[in-house]
Amino acid sequence: MNTTKQWPKRALILSRLLTRAFFSNNSTSTCSSPSPTFPLKHVTRSNFDSALVELRSHVRAADFVAIDLEMTGVTSAPWRESFEFDRFDIRYLKVKDSAEKFAVIQFGVCPFHWDSVKQSFIAHPHNFFVFPRQEIPLDGPSYEFLCQTTSMDFLAKYQFDFNACIHEGVSYLSRGQEDEARRRLKSLYEEQLVNSSHNLRETMDVPLVRVADVLFTERMKKRLSEWRDELLQNRSRGPQDQGASNDLNQQFQTVFFKMRPALSLNGFTSHQLSLIRMVIRKHFKDLVYVRFNGESSSQELVVFTDSESDKDKLVEEVKNEHYRSTEMKIHAAVGFRHVIDLLSSENKLIVGHNCILDIAHIHSKFLGPLPLTAEEFVSCVNKYFPNIIDTKILLNADNILQRRMKKSSTSLSSAFSLLCPEIAHGFKSKVQSSQPCVKVEVHVDEMRSSDWNSGAKHEAGYDAFMTGCVFAQVCSHLDIDFQLYSTSENLVQNEKLQKHMNLLYLSWINGDIIDLRTGSRTAEFLGSNILRKRFPRILYKNIVLIWGFPSKLKPSVIRECICKTLGPTSVISIYRMDQTAVFVQFSKAELVLDFLILKESLERSDDAISVLHPLSQLLEGGNTHAASYETYKDICESPVSELLFADQAEAVGIKWKTKLLPSDVVERQEDNHFHLENALDHTPETVEKSKIRKAEDVVHDSSNKQLTCDEIIDSLLKVEKIRRTTNL
Repeated sequence: MNTTKQWPKRALILSRLLTRAFFSNNSTSTCSSPSPTFPLKHVTRSNFDSALVELRSHVRAADFVAIDLEMTGVTSAPWRESFEFDRFDIRYLKVKDSAEKFAVIQFGVCPFHWDSVKQSFIAHPHNFFVFPRQEIPLDGPSYEFLCQTTSMDFLAKYQFDFNACIHEGVSYLSRGQEDEARRRLKSLYEEQLVNSSHNLRETMDVPLVRVADVLFTERMKKRLSEWRDELLQNRSRGPQDQGASNDLNQQFQTVFFKMRPALSLNGFTSHQLSLIRMVIRKHFKDLVYVRFNGESSSQELVVFTDSESDKDKLVEEVKNEHYRSTEMKIHAAVGFRHVIDLLSSENKLIVGHNCILDIAHIHSKFLGPLPLTAEEFVSCVNKYFPNIIDTKILLNADNILQRRMKKSSTSLSSAFSLLCPEIAHGFKSKVQSSQPCVKVEVHVDEMRSSDWNSGAKHEAGYDAFMTGCVFAQVCSHLDIDFQLYSTSENLVQNEKLQKHMNLLYLSWINGDIIDLRTGSRTAEFLGSNILRKRFPRILYKNIVLIWGFPSKLKPSVIRECICKTLGPTSVISIYRMDQTAVFVQFSKAELVLDFLILKESLERSDDAISVLHPLSQLLEGGNTHAASYETYKDICESPVSELLFADQAEAVGIKWKTKLLPSDVVERQEDNHFHLENALDHTPETVEKSKIRKAEDVVHDSSNKQLTCDEIIDSLLKVEKIRRTTNL
């Protein structure tokens, strides 16, 4: 009883406490305490259209736009990874292979705009889920892509939403696919016009060879005549009055189409529909057969027209509606590529981090097939995106930045934490930077925030945000005042940024930089204090590629076998590509030919001496292949990607075991060697060695006979004599 009397008072107190707590939480969330999660706009196909409209306005107002991509993998085989022995053109081929084989499943776009009133950047991070769904019929099979287990496990570790990607990801068409879709759909439509009796004179008669066809045409003629006569007798009858005239099996149903009475045809085969078209053409001048394509399925109709002019008008209406419907389908199927077109058309400064692979994916997925050479690739990229900045280039181009980062990794997360600690941890956190930090405020829909908890790393939208923040901070370090650059075009023209513009790392391992304006290779900036190279200077004409040898052989054993044959200093370095292949760099270009000729001679010989030769261990099993560096390029150009390099070489059709250099290449290499080496060394021993080598070449070129045991022994004795006299 006492409790009952106190209940209204307790309820009132509880209500006041809840109200106070609600308003207290609201005020603290917007003023002091950080947001529970980083504000990020997630975009799927359900909200893509509205998000695209908003993004368009943000991009047009932006000073620069940061991007980032998440893919299903990076390398299709271990030997496709980037090696220090990879030449410039081969590095591009490996990037090309990755972009062609793996899918983009998330695309981050973050426009940044400088607000002079707030003295801060306004960022609009967008996180697009992307999935290559086939929305419209195209020639060829459906989309296929590879998934690398390490990459998928990495994404799962950071809570990537695979369900949202697959079920709700925005699909896309490349420019080439869109052109092909328009051509194909237009061709199909024109074919439908002919087959749908829109052009009655071109409709062919269907031969009535079966009794069933004759009976069916007579029944259709009678049914259509009854329906037309009924319409003429009572033109005022509406669809609700004609329900009783519909067939019980629902094959005929009276409807209205384009404000005209029509008969819907249901449950007929394609052959029967052809017979109905023929009956209409021969016997009914005021009826028109129409195939109407709806959103989910097509509908077959027989439409009544008042006159010949009304018939022509109906055909034109159907034609125009079909074109509009086709345009809408293609426009929707283009999907995420509308974002790429937006970035290209607005000519904004695009900022990425170590983004050569991102740019290759953009080209492959949204522009067209990747070209075979790096020169063609950069020409196309520069056409659509003439202003690109790679923040990794900026970070490694300045010694002061390197010292500030304490020589740590220049990965995106490391750069973000070290250069933008207040942004990374929230401006009101206790983490303070020794340098002034550029302020950034995030706007997502109606929410504005400058204080938040750390976002989800390796989510493309957040990584794009981090990339933009790092770029803004580096610009501040370069004394770039954003108040003076009210437009993106002015920022692009800044002299301090110009020397870093359109330079991308083609290979981070070697520091190879490609210039998107010229396609040329550029040496890494002298300001970089990062020494990556673990090998001596690489001379590609001195390299032999060996594969298919016994898997038990280690690189050290292979080196020993070769050095026993060609001298202890003949091999400069050896690099293991995988368990089936190695690169061998010789000290001199002439040793490449010496090795290949000797290998081929030993493989042709059946004498016992070949078993005792130091190279016999390398040639054991009869599957050892060797060739110059150019063969490596030929193998990398193939779209095939077997797990092991030896299997890859077999898959691309290599049957030979030893490939000698073309004669013109050999002569050119020997001429180069002569000019570079001969001026420094004119000893008789060198001349004699050259004569012996050329004599062996003549023997090899003039005859394909197998060498005898005596000839091999004589050759080995001569080589050994030269070594002793020259102290090799």
